[in-house]
Amino acid sequence: MAEEDDTRIRILQSLRGKICEGKNLGPCSGPNRQRDLCTFCTISLDQEEVFRTKVFDKSLSPFYGEDFYFEIPRPFQCLSFYVFAKGVFQRDLPVGKVSIRKEELCKFSGKEHWFGLQPVDPNSEVQGKVHLEMRLNELIIENGSMCQQLMVRIIECHGLPLISGQNCDSYATVSLVGPARFDQKKTKVKKKTSDPQFEETFYFEVTRPNSYTKKSHFQVEEEDIEKLEIKVDLWNNGNLAQDVFLGETRVSVKILRNDHIHRAWYLLQPKGNGKSKTDDLGSLRLNVTYTEDNVLPSACYTPLRTLLLKSPDIKPISASAAHILGDICRERYEAVLPVVRLLLHHSRLVSFVSAIAALELENTQEANTIFRGNSLATRCIDDMMKIVGRSYLTVTLKPVLDEICESNKTCEIDPIKLKEGDNVEVNKENLQGYVQKVFSSITQSSSSCPPLMCDVFRSLRQLASKRFPDDPHVQYSAVSSFVFLRFFAVAVLSPHTFQLRPHHPDLEVSRTLTLISKTIQTLGSWGSLSKNKLVCMSYQSVNMPTNQFINLSLCVCHLYLFNYREVQKRAQGRKRIGKKNFKKRWLRVTNRELSYHKHRGKEALCIMPVKNIRAVEKLDESAFNRKNMFQVLHSEKPLYVQAGNCVEASEWVEVLSQVSRCNPDRMGTYHPSAYLAGAWLCCRSLSDSQPGCKPCTPTLLANLQLDIDCDRETERIFSLFTSSYSKLQKMEDACASIAVYQGPPREQDDYSLFTIQDSKETFHTVRQITHILKELQNEHDTRSGTAQYGSQENPIVGKTS
Repeated sequence: MAEEDDTRIRILQSLRGKICEGKNLGPCSGPNRQRDLCTFCTISLDQEEVFRTKVFDKSLSPFYGEDFYFEIPRPFQCLSFYVFAKGVFQRDLPVGKVSIRKEELCKFSGKEHWFGLQPVDPNSEVQGKVHLEMRLNELIIENGSMCQQLMVRIIECHGLPLISGQNCDSYATVSLVGPARFDQKKTKVKKKTSDPQFEETFYFEVTRPNSYTKKSHFQVEEEDIEKLEIKVDLWNNGNLAQDVFLGETRVSVKILRNDHIHRAWYLLQPKGNGKSKTDDLGSLRLNVTYTEDNVLPSACYTPLRTLLLKSPDIKPISASAAHILGDICRERYEAVLPVVRLLLHHSRLVSFVSAIAALELENTQEANTIFRGNSLATRCIDDMMKIVGRSYLTVTLKPVLDEICESNKTCEIDPIKLKEGDNVEVNKENLQGYVQKVFSSITQSSSSCPPLMCDVFRSLRQLASKRFPDDPHVQYSAVSSFVFLRFFAVAVLSPHTFQLRPHHPDLEVSRTLTLISKTIQTLGSWGSLSKNKLVCMSYQSVNMPTNQFINLSLCVCHLYLFNYREVQKRAQGRKRIGKKNFKKRWLRVTNRELSYHKHRGKEALCIMPVKNIRAVEKLDESAFNRKNMFQVLHSEKPLYVQAGNCVEASEWVEVLSQVSRCNPDRMGTYHPSAYLAGAWLCCRSLSDSQPGCKPCTPTLLANLQLDIDCDRETERIFSLFTSSYSKLQKMEDACASIAVYQGPPREQDDYSLFTIQDSKETFHTVRQITHILKELQNEHDTRSGTAQYGSQENPIVGKTS
């Protein structure tokens, strides 16, 4: 079993894209074309709906503009986009569809295309495949002459569609069809299954009708076989209703002349290939990218994964493998996400983002344009926030968004869009109230902000202040451009895409969310703020103190993680053990400092900056014969603390470890017991400066639940490097050119498309990448191999009428 796992390849599929817009939807003439058509689109894998857009109001050329992304959890044959007209008192009516077979998706990948809508015909809505076995038998009849008999065995079907939400009651008809003959036989009905097992065999005599007088006396000629076909139709038994067509396949009998037994899987096809003449139903503009990753066993990815995880340590960062991938795939969004996930899983993202942000700031000339472009750094931070900030959005925005969507107050303030009877003053008050609630929810959410986001924003603040030391506000704008413009405002505008709402909001609520989102962007843009001034909403004065915004943006306000908890603290530096060495104190920690107090709320006896904490670990009970002890190791003597119970002790260790996890002087080892009477009680070492005898506990990201398939992400990166291999070679040539050419600067086209700060280091990394890509490709070639044509994994596309 282990050997099978070592060679197993996982096939993982995903779909990304955008439903852009429709044009001239509906029949082009006659009474059926409605000028007030309200439409929406759906996406289906075969006949299963997996995505739905919001309803677009009264337009024959709607602009949908909705992005989609989802993992495809099962095999499929056809990807379909349907346009429906929204029904009021009746069911939604199909306008038309765009169907793309799986094998044709690569033709359209990554680019926008206009597709003409086809009619939605029940006879064209098919899915599934059928397993057939066919054979030509030679028989000796009564007079001694030879004849041929056709055997058709219908074994099973797989993946038949649901009918009215239920598994179908399917049966098959098997026919031998020729220019002048039609012999048909029928299987038994298989109840309530999408994967019926038929296991029925039928026999047909093969001859020309005019070559015999009795069925048992005939001669077979080659031209007869050329014209004969086996036709298999699948049906759902309707009992008292009409039977429903499920699909068909046609196989020419001539293939059996060179194949004594032919056994294969065939995809079911629509009648007439699903094509029929009809009025122009309009068209749909789509952008579709289908990705299929063939994921190898984990050990195959070790070299590439190791090279990518070393990226934050490479100097300069532009010579790292992760940056090179972003450089050669600069216009491809999908290049950033797998890198972010991989680095995030291995706790290497903060250092990488800091390095590429510093590189971007080197080329930023004005503080008011900081992090406003679509660069590698901004895209990495965008993806990081979407991954780690989802629960943060839920806690912060979901309650107020639920209230906005359910109360449904009118907030329209544009005179052109006001409806009859609307009171603009009332609408302004409604909008002002909603904005204040959203903004207050955001500015009061600091304690819920994921630590990883705080770490990234703290780094951005320091980098921005260093780059523009004369601008005191740049530390705020560097962070607010992400927190407000790229995070909260986007979530308010499209709450369903962040799972904050189950469905698309209706048109009026969507307009309200748009107004709130624009206001949040204005409030969050440091460019709209001035010194010692309150932020005002342009639609009506909504005064909100800027310090609320600043506190959230920096994520460095004093978060009272534990505000005054009673503990027993041992006096620091005492060498002897005694009850008087422990005193009752009130301990408090923020994300800046740890302090202890003689009385709650009074002046601190001691303040320890969090940045000086080097480790936080539990202490052996044997050290002081006390339970629930932990130690805070810092630049001075260790601080020993006894918590009230085991739960509090664990909470203290976790919280203090989290707030100090990014400190540069973190220790790798520690002593689990105390230094008393001239020796460490744990290892008996006599020197109090002796390095620890036990490894420190690794600190994991708090509040971060991630399910990241690192092998899949590395395979995705391999595919991206492979598809951009020509650019990788150009970068290698550019490095060589820079290194050896000593004359005037070369033409712009030679290497200006790449970021090459150190040609030698970049060249070295590119060569490593090239070597690893070749090794991985060899692994793919050795392990994969295309499934045999006609197998269940690679079925045959049969002929259609």
